[in-house]
Amino acid sequence: MKATTLSVAKTLSVDCGGTGIKASVLSDTEKVLIEYPYLKTPYPLSPNRLISIIEEFVKTGPKINRITVGLPGMIRDGKVVVIPHYINAGGPRTAIDQGLKNKWFGFDMQSALKKKLKLPVLVLNDAEVHGAAVITGKGLETVFTFGTGLGSAIFNNGQLAPHLEISHTTIRVGKTIDAWIGEQTRKRMGNQLWSRRVKSLIQELYPMIVWDKLYIGGGNAQRISKSALKTFDYKVTIIPNSAGVAGGVKAWDLRS
Repeated sequence: MKATTLSVAKTLSVDCGGTGIKASVLSDTEKVLIEYPYLKTPYPLSPNRLISIIEEFVKTGPKINRITVGLPGMIRDGKVVVIPHYINAGGPRTAIDQGLKNKWFGFDMQSALKKKLKLPVLVLNDAEVHGAAVITGKGLETVFTFGTGLGSAIFNNGQLAPHLEISHTTIRVGKTIDAWIGEQTRKRMGNQLWSRRVKSLIQELYPMIVWDKLYIGGGNAQRISKSALKTFDYKVTIIPNSAGVAGGVKAWDLRS
């Protein structure tokens, strides 16, 4: 665990992905005070198991006074409406476990964490937390995160728009965007061909959203080829994957 002791700890920020879970304690000025070791997402993963993981971060770190959690899927008012990966017994692209699905869908993660840890908690979609770290608050700003699947968030003049699960949209016959652009596809195709697919996806989504600025983050953002990036003409900025944790402070100031 990496630690800095010069500032007072404030926010525990947890970025929960389909492949891994990252967590840091941040100061009010977004300085990283504690960076926890990367945790490979354990499966099967129930809501209570994830709560126990977050509880362990709280127990083993410095004193904090609030928690921000970014989850994949559709989150409304801290409740899980739909979530990918965690309903699969063996992780992404494995068979759906109906028991896990029943536990996750409709689960109020925000209230459950508040009750368990006796701290203020904010639970958002993970791409929304990414966006909190980088948006300017001017115009229509969109965030796409490329990792296990596709995450997305939209902000209008700094105001968080209701979440849309763009990744569940069918882009080709029988293929959702998640399956078409996700990590398993990248591994199969290789970065160069996959990068062309990323460009094609952006071209297809732009007329639907018409953003003023697009931020691309997530674990696979850095794998987009330089040759593909040179051809992007849709006001694109690549952001570091660390934004998923760094946004944990500013997320509390989002207007929705």
